[in-house]
Amino acid sequence: MPLALLALAIGAFGIGTTEFVIMGVLPEVADDFGVSIPTAGLLVTGYALGVMLGAPIMTALGTKVSRKRMLMVLMGLFIIGNLVSAVAPVFGLMLVGRVVASLAHGAFFGIGSVVAAELVAPEKKAGAISMMFSGLTVANVVGVPLGTLIGQSAGWRITFALVAALGVLGLIGVAKLVPEMPKPEGVHLRHELAAFKNAQVLLAMAMTVLGFGGVFAAITYIAPMMTHVAGFADGSVTWLLVLFGLGMVGGNLIGGRYADRALMPMLYVSLGGLALALALFTVTAHHKFLAALTIALIGALGFATVPPLQKRVLDHAHGAPTLASAANIGAFNLGNALSAWLGGIVIAAGLGYTAPNWVGAVLAAAALLLAFLSAALERRETAFGTAVGASAPSERQAAVHH
Repeated sequence: MPLALLALAIGAFGIGTTEFVIMGVLPEVADDFGVSIPTAGLLVTGYALGVMLGAPIMTALGTKVSRKRMLMVLMGLFIIGNLVSAVAPVFGLMLVGRVVASLAHGAFFGIGSVVAAELVAPEKKAGAISMMFSGLTVANVVGVPLGTLIGQSAGWRITFALVAALGVLGLIGVAKLVPEMPKPEGVHLRHELAAFKNAQVLLAMAMTVLGFGGVFAAITYIAPMMTHVAGFADGSVTWLLVLFGLGMVGGNLIGGRYADRALMPMLYVSLGGLALALALFTVTAHHKFLAALTIALIGALGFATVPPLQKRVLDHAHGAPTLASAANIGAFNLGNALSAWLGGIVIAAGLGYTAPNWVGAVLAAAALLLAFLSAALERRETAFGTAVGASAPSERQAAVHH
């Protein structure tokens, strides 16, 4: 794998850390600014909304420059946003910093996916994409727990300053290691938008929303579920999230490897397994060992869907994949927001802390049904194309005799 993938992975590591570390230091941030926890939660919501809106906007702006230059601009935004968060004297300014940092998120992964795929042979594209996303998964194992520990002991501002430093490392890596890739000739914003007319692109994005939404339906409420249902101590939640992160790392690498060999079967197995694991979590959540094992399994199966879905978007976006690729990253965040909201509804309805697992299982099962539908449509399109190709010679022959 080219060294340029390392630079992309470092950038992904920083982005993954800043996205999730806020959850670990939220009480400290709320105390420092004198706001309530729900108000401080706007730092999470604002970031997610920034990703969804920023992904298409920043990618559209990026059609004017080379992909390498745009990646550098995005890392610059990421650095500025985290520095603003680190020094913000009032809550409102920190929220602005979070939104500025979030603008880099979707476009970086979207453009980075295209760059990663172009750096390797066609049969290694999904593996290259998974290498870049490994930075995001490792962030959940190393960056988030370490950032939380630093934030709780040395202050949350130090955490965001260090995340900004990670951004500087990523910027240097992109500048030094990623080769110049001029923007493809003849590709304009209207060509990028045309990808959304493709049913397979839209189906892949819907699978992303529902599949990864299934993961976050459970993981969003992991702390109360594990402390009130499984009986873990409050301090155990950190290492349970590390287990989840380790599962993500393994699932990402496996998904990337096997998606290059058999993409749709990989999706069937991962989405079907995810739906089953989430349904079982309603039972295993009552037992400490089984709960910990299921958390790691959900992380693995959930992230095993990422490389194949991202590659499927790239494959069907027909020569203008950048905007569709970035929009698919926004779809992950849409799934996170949707599933967290649905999970909150079933808990508020009095169905218990394990009820979000059923929500997640239904979402993952729906994603699996879409995968079957996508494959069926593809088979029909292929059969139709073959039939048209076979009939063409006979039509030409008839015309000659006529």
